[in-house]
Amino acid sequence: MKKQIILSAAIALFAAGSAVAADKVIYGSDDRLDIYQVTDSKLLKLADSTVGLFQASDVYVTGSRALLTTESYADGYGLCKEEPFYEQVTGAFCSGSLVAPDIIMTAGHCVKSASACESTKFVFGFAVKSKGVNPSEVPVSEVYSCSELIGREQVGTGADWALIRLDRKVTGHQPLKYDTTDSVKNGDQLVVIGHPAGLPTKVAGGATVRDASPKGYYVANLDTYGGNSGSAVFNARTGVVVGILVRGENDYVYKNGCRVSNVCPSTGCRGEDVTKLSAITSPFSKAAAAPVAEAQAMAKASPAFELLKGLTPENN
Repeated sequence: MKKQIILSAAIALFAAGSAVAADKVIYGSDDRLDIYQVTDSKLLKLADSTVGLFQASDVYVTGSRALLTTESYADGYGLCKEEPFYEQVTGAFCSGSLVAPDIIMTAGHCVKSASACESTKFVFGFAVKSKGVNPSEVPVSEVYSCSELIGREQVGTGADWALIRLDRKVTGHQPLKYDTTDSVKNGDQLVVIGHPAGLPTKVAGGATVRDASPKGYYVANLDTYGGNSGSAVFNARTGVVVGILVRGENDYVYKNGCRVSNVCPSTGCRGEDVTKLSAITSPFSKAAAAPVAEAQAMAKASPAFELLKGLTPENN
């Protein structure tokens, strides 16, 4: 398959530079890779700063471990046996990324209210790290809760985003670099990291921006599914986050009584919609509740990401 070749090309470029919404789909060949298949340290570092969103009721803490409720991918989706990742499990309902020491970025339709935020756990490390070994638990230190829904927006077919403050600062994972300008242009090469169909972390390259002109989002040919909603989309050359995966084509089609991935030509079908980070303009809702240094930064700017820059000046 071309997936290893294309992702390798994206890695080379990167090295040179140093949950209900519409479904998603495969464009061209399936470029998704498990963590154990990724050898580039830079991509692994990016993946290490992404999370799966789980229902709180699906995470059971016992001692130092957090047990994750999962189900068979094949059984849950009625898949044909030739479907990639047929023997894996699903559990996450959306994806997200760490953009400040205690702030997660995801899609607005993944966390629709403060109560929904409170019933969500943000889990690092839900990944296949060795061939054939499905993840069923993580250290309890890798599980975080919602302290505050800082802001969210879900505008029809436009911008779709949410920022969540966690119950504590994240340890062992670094905030990602991000670009809040309108620098994305047609032809830019992309990588997406998240949880397609709720599967363990997948890294998918080999994608490009098709149309950067829509207000609040752009269209790309990323290999993504429901569950990828909220995934960080990276510029493949720089490794910087340039969007949030939010919508796309239908995931599956029926074949002889079972389901297989919907495969479109690289230039075909509707494409996948990615929220531009420049569309994130809602201010923090409770600046006074933040530490003094953070509150001062908040008072100086209105857009949420301007505030994030104030929180993590070393990150950009």
